[in-house]
Amino acid sequence: MTMTHYMELLAVNQPWNLLIFMAVPVILAETVAISELYLLYTRDYDGPVRWLNRWAGITVGVYFTGVFIHLMQNAVVPLTASGGWRGPADVLAVGFYLAGIVPLGGIALLDLGLIGRGRGEHGRMAIHAALVGLFLIVAHIAMIFGMLDPTLLSGAVAAGGHAMH
Repeated sequence: MTMTHYMELLAVNQPWNLLIFMAVPVILAETVAISELYLLYTRDYDGPVRWLNRWAGITVGVYFTGVFIHLMQNAVVPLTASGGWRGPADVLAVGFYLAGIVPLGGIALLDLGLIGRGRGEHGRMAIHAALVGLFLIVAHIAMIFGMLDPTLLSGAVAAGGHAMH
């Protein structure tokens, strides 16, 4: 069975690619998500948990911007130009992974005070929480499609399998 480029990226150059492209952004995003629950429950927006939440939000947004640029230049553009995609699941996995730039970048912009200025702290945290939720959705969709045989959605017959009509 062939892997999607998403899974191949995580599998090669062990453990570095797994750390760079999965562990660092997910640990930072989960730090934001977990601290977010505390903040929304307590409304304590001035303590150390808010500092951690803000630091992790800015860090993950800036970090993932670098990942996004790197993968666009070194994977998406070359694969598209050469016709190297392995099927629809491959494109969906990489596309949803890279779509993480929208919520993660939004979180960083919010935490840097560049957007949401007209809202109170609780209002900004509501946007923050929505962006965290959006990130969880796109990241999990990327993982699901990333684990598929990339030819599965193309109608091609995978090794040992049968095409459904």
